[in-house]
Amino acid sequence: MERLQKIMAEAGVASRRKCEELILSGKVQVNGETVTELGTKADPEVDEISVDGKPIGVEKKMYLVFNKPKGVITSASDPQGRKIVTDYLKGITERLYPVGRLDYDTEGLLLLTNDGHFAHLLTHPKHHVPKTYHATVKGVPHGSELDKLKKGVMLEDGMTAPAEVEYHDIDPEGKESTISITIHEGRNRQVRRMFEAINHPVIKLKRISFGELYLGNLKRGLYRSLTKEEIEGLLKQVRLSSKSSKQVTASETSELTSASNAPIKSKETWRPKAKANNRSKAPRSGRDEQEKPVEGQGKPKRSSRSDHRPGKSNGQNRTGGQGRGNKRNDRANKQGRSAKPSKR
Repeated sequence: MERLQKIMAEAGVASRRKCEELILSGKVQVNGETVTELGTKADPEVDEISVDGKPIGVEKKMYLVFNKPKGVITSASDPQGRKIVTDYLKGITERLYPVGRLDYDTEGLLLLTNDGHFAHLLTHPKHHVPKTYHATVKGVPHGSELDKLKKGVMLEDGMTAPAEVEYHDIDPEGKESTISITIHEGRNRQVRRMFEAINHPVIKLKRISFGELYLGNLKRGLYRSLTKEEIEGLLKQVRLSSKSSKQVTASETSELTSASNAPIKSKETWRPKAKANNRSKAPRSGRDEQEKPVEGQGKPKRSSRSDHRPGKSNGQNRTGGQGRGNKRNDRANKQGRSAKPSKR
């Protein structure tokens, strides 16, 4: 089930906005009933859809690559009467739309289709499908200037994403040069503005590839249908471009996470292995944990072995004899005087 205006647009009735106007004006019928509400859904293979009483047919999907000449508008119509790309599609009755845009003065590879979903996938910014151009510019940009394009330059609408740039051809007299540049965005006149930012304005601009699809030997002003393999290749490029952009972030995050989560042997948890035939000694950290003072109390006294041996009182030493304090008290009692407190 799809929205009615989308079905009508894909059937070549009109643009989607114009189809919405037809629905609101009560000129569209679904199974004999007039529909005036936008958002109504239908199944083009089951429901009978008609406009002004004339049934519409389900349009066959078409995918074309066109070598756009300079001085042609990338649009389905032009109020000024200039040439448009559809003027070159002789014998094509389906309503086709350009995938993305090429400037009036830019030539080269342009995709045309009536598959809205296909066009959306290729042009959506998050998919980062690469597009390569040959830009002939004034003078010969220095390597440091091309490095700016590789890193990204500031334009009126923000910083550009890093581009792939290399020399393609250089005029021996140094008056002009051709630079191969690959970008992953689709801003208006982006390539021209990038070279203007480094003071080497574009003289001629030609797109030679869109993803893995190349213009090849297709002559200017002509078109051809894409093969099934080429269509699948473009869709694969969309998946790879979208996935790689996520993997870069994920890989960087994974490295940071793995480094921060690496197991560390702490003084509180580590225990040495016991030597063979020898009783292991408790680590000092274990005693530190036992002697840690409780909040609000004084420093605890260090415990001795005698404190934990059964049958022995606190006043006795390890051999069972009395401590020096008790012996002094006994001698003082026999002599009839009080014992002085021991100084320890």
